[in-house]
Amino acid sequence: MILPAPNVRHFAVLAATVRHGSVTRAARSVNLTQPALTQAIARLEAELDCALFERGSGGMTPTEPARLLAPRAEAAIAHIGSPRVTGTQMRAFLALARAGSYAGAAEATGLSAASLHRAVADLSVALGQRLVGRHGRSIMLTPAGERRVRGFGLAMAELRAGLAEVAAWQGRAAGRIVIGAMPLCRARWLPESVLRFHAAHPGVDVVVVEGSHAELAGPLRDGEVDLMLGALREATALDDLAQEAVFEDEPAMIMRADHPLLRAPVVDSDALLAYPWILPPRGTPLRHYWEDMMRAAGAEPPHVGIECGSVLAVRELLLGSDALTLLSPAQLAVELRGGVLKTLPPPVPVTRTIGITTREGWRPTATQAAFVAMLREVAADEFA
Repeated sequence: MILPAPNVRHFAVLAATVRHGSVTRAARSVNLTQPALTQAIARLEAELDCALFERGSGGMTPTEPARLLAPRAEAAIAHIGSPRVTGTQMRAFLALARAGSYAGAAEATGLSAASLHRAVADLSVALGQRLVGRHGRSIMLTPAGERRVRGFGLAMAELRAGLAEVAAWQGRAAGRIVIGAMPLCRARWLPESVLRFHAAHPGVDVVVVEGSHAELAGPLRDGEVDLMLGALREATALDDLAQEAVFEDEPAMIMRADHPLLRAPVVDSDALLAYPWILPPRGTPLRHYWEDMMRAAGAEPPHVGIECGSVLAVRELLLGSDALTLLSPAQLAVELRGGVLKTLPPPVPVTRTIGITTREGWRPTATQAAFVAMLREVAADEFA
C-alpha cells in the first residue's frame, strides 16, 4: 500500500511504540495523550489491514509488520527532521520542486494551486525557513529548500520501502523498483535482468528511467531512483554514493561496413586522425578512455565535431559518413550481426568497469535485493 500523503504522526507513533514497548512512554515521547496514540495506531492498522501490536499486560509487543515498518519509519522521521511537518506539506513541496511551478505541481497532484501555495507557506512557517524564492515568473528553491527536498524525498522512499515490505509479508504485490539506466546497461544487461526478474516476481513493477550519470545522480540521491546502472565513476567524487563493480566492458572502434579504415594495413596515429569522431560529451568515462587511447597511440586527441550520447543517433551518423566511434559492441549488436557496421580493436586496449550505484547506507527491500542479485547473475552468465 502506497500512501500519496502519508500521515507522518502515525508513523512517528508506530516507531515510538516499538521503541518503548509501552503506550505510556510512547505517548510521552511524541507529546500525545494515550487515547490519541492508541487511536493513531488503530488507524494505521486499518490502513495497512493488519495488526501491528499484540496488546498484553506486559505492554505492546510488535508484530512482524511493525518490526518491518518501524526502522523505515525511524529513518523517515530522521530525514524529515521536524515533528511539525505533515505528509500533505511534504507532498506539496516535493511536487512543487519537481514541477518547477505551482501550475505544474497542481497538474501533477490534482490539487489546486491555492492549496499548494497554502501547504508550502505553512511548511515554511513550521520549519522557520524560507524554502522558495522567485526569479521572474519562475520559482527557485533556496539552499534550505534544496536540503529539505532531499530529506523529504528520502523520507518518502523509506516509507514506500516499508509499506512494500509489509505488502510482501501479506502476500500482495510488493511495490516497485525504479532503475536509473545509463546507456551501456540498456543493450543487454538490464533487459535480460528485467525479463528474468519479472518472470519470478510478476507482482513487482519495474520502472526504467534513462539518462546520463549527471542526470540520474540527483534523483538517486533524492530517493526518486533506487539504483543506477552503468559505467562507474571515480570513487573520490561520490562520497555519498556506493558503487559495486559487476563486470568489465571492452569498447571497440565502430564504423560502417565499407569504411576505408577496414582496408588500412595498420591502424596507427595517422589513421586515427584521418577520420572524424563521434563521441559522448567531455567528462564522461568513455570520452576519457578515448582521449587516453589516442595519447597512448601517439596522437593528441583531435577536436570532436559531433558530441552525441544517443546510440540510435550515433548509428545513423556512422552509416552516413566516414566517422568513427568508440562504443561497446553490445550497444550495436543488431547492426554488427547484420553486417552494416564493423568493429576494429583499438590500438591500445580500453576497459571500463560497469556496475551498480546506490545511496550510501541504502537498505533494499527483499524484492529490491532480489533484483540486485538478478543483476549479478545475468552479468555472470552474459559477460563472464
